[in-house]
Amino acid sequence: MVGKHSGDSPSAEVLFEQRGRLGVVTLNRPQAVNALTAGMASAMLKQLTLWADDDAVASVLVRGAGDRGLCAGGDIVAIYRDMLDGGGATADFWAGEYQLNSLIAGYPKPYVAFMDGLVLGGGVGISAHGSVRIVTERTRMGMPETTIGFVPDVGGTLLLSRSPGETGTHAALTGAHLNGADALFLGLADHYVPSDELAELAGALENETADAAVARFAEQPPPSVLAAQQEWIDACYSSDDAEEIVRRLRAVGGEAADVADTIEAKSPTAVKVALESLRRARGLSLEEALEREYRVGLRFLAGPDFREGIRAQVVDKDRNPRWQPATLAEVSRADVESCFAPLGDRELKLSKERDNV
Repeated sequence: MVGKHSGDSPSAEVLFEQRGRLGVVTLNRPQAVNALTAGMASAMLKQLTLWADDDAVASVLVRGAGDRGLCAGGDIVAIYRDMLDGGGATADFWAGEYQLNSLIAGYPKPYVAFMDGLVLGGGVGISAHGSVRIVTERTRMGMPETTIGFVPDVGGTLLLSRSPGETGTHAALTGAHLNGADALFLGLADHYVPSDELAELAGALENETADAAVARFAEQPPPSVLAAQQEWIDACYSSDDAEEIVRRLRAVGGEAADVADTIEAKSPTAVKVALESLRRARGLSLEEALEREYRVGLRFLAGPDFREGIRAQVVDKDRNPRWQPATLAEVSRADVESCFAPLGDRELKLSKERDNV
């Protein structure tokens, strides 16, 4: 069926099409695993707002072009370049992106996300807040921000704070890539569908209700590795102190000791602030969590580790970041608290912005 195109962005980095009663959003930067830009987020916000009030559109589908993934997150190379110029464009990007995350979470129609392949960082934000979240055997999902000297955002602190026991804390601090079964266990997804059936499911969504279509294609997922590890994860991560968590992991030994090594290789500041962020997210609304993440994000834009982490991972690719401070013990409680201090007139007011869309 040839669909009706509706307002593609000028750069064609994101495509919009109406197929039957289905509005289709296709992230269209396959060479960058559909990494999200400010223009893409703005275009999605505008089109989803229009479709929300369009009686001809019963459901919305979000998917990624190419076969590598839905979205590898925000365009961190663009963020790196912007940080060298002061970070103002990134702050604006996040404000718009978080507004989009809020819209998705409260969307009045079924919002179906094909979380196939890589779904990282900002890709989680445009999928895991939806109402019909589909993973596959190819899903590799995660919030890997501590690896680049940053902290989970796009509402990730709230999502992971709601995961069973301390499994979300484990996912946040390690930045681990999760398979589809683990994403389901963590509460980041709803249904498991084989990747080779996604095209047929997309066709069914054109004229069927989302519930009916998904019910015909969803299958039992394989067992979750994280679920099997929950006993020692809960015991080790129940502390609110990152250094104590590492000590407990080493005491358990085996795979837990390997996890301790993983955490200690991340930005110490990012690890401690991520842990505090998850603890503070409990009981918040998504908008409150996003506003708090915005505060933290702007503090990291101004600090050394975010820039250094991107440099080491994707610019120079030496995989040898020089964190400041270099160890967990050197990151003080005051350092952590300062990341959550109010921004004054730079505060993000999501509920007000959403009402004005």
